[in-house]
Amino acid sequence: MPKRSAAVPKAPVETDEVFELAAEVFRVMSAPMRLKIISSLCNGEKNVSELLGEIDTTQPNMSQHLNTLYQAGVLGKRRDGVQIYYRIINDRVVTLCRAVCTQIAMETDDARA
Repeated sequence: MPKRSAAVPKAPVETDEVFELAAEVFRVMSAPMRLKIISSLCNGEKNVSELLGEIDTTQPNMSQHLNTLYQAGVLGKRRDGVQIYYRIINDRVVTLCRAVCTQIAMETDDARA
């Protein structure tokens, strides 16, 4: 009698796409500066000057991170005269950011107690 090999089902192509998209979200969120920007914008739309008043960095560095978040579809922007205002348009990223940061903060508090 021939030996039957256990067939390993191949993962659907859609699963690969999901992992690729998830990896992209994590890549975009991998910089602490971007997490600070996301956190600041959770309180509403802001322009670069307002963000620089809350986050200690240079204007070129802020603009680079804002552009990365915009290109990734996390932020939207609108122009009002010479000012550009940024806002969050991807709530999934905010939910993920809050969940991870809250968990880490709780673990840090527990470790200090």
